[in-house]
Amino acid sequence: MMPWRVLLSCLALSGCQTDTALRPAASRVGDNSALSTMERVAVSAQKCWIAARDPAFRGLRLSPELSSYSGKPRILAVPGKNIGGLPQLVVEATGNPAKLSAYGPLAQGEHGLRLHKDIVRWAARDPSCAAAG
Repeated sequence: MMPWRVLLSCLALSGCQTDTALRPAASRVGDNSALSTMERVAVSAQKCWIAARDPAFRGLRLSPELSSYSGKPRILAVPGKNIGGLPQLVVEATGNPAKLSAYGPLAQGEHGLRLHKDIVRWAARDPSCAAAG
């Protein structure tokens, strides 16, 4: 075989091989996976905390890390002018059904209980910005 044909054969064979274990699972509407749950939380957090100018998030922005190879998709609330800075809030999920955790200075501060309630509500498919009642 000519060298270029060997190269083409190798490229063709390598294109057929995929390692699905290295890819994050795709989310599906209605599932309770960590990824789907964090997608719901991220959309509502952007709408209700950042776009609504929640005072607890003044000077912060959300940095979603949903395509996680570790199986722990998460969102970070980081300084708006330094997205590489220390997160003030980390919300992450694992498993199916998802188990959520939130930690960081905002989770421990005066707004912590309200933020926790928001996250739980959004994870349960209620996209509203304020708790009922």
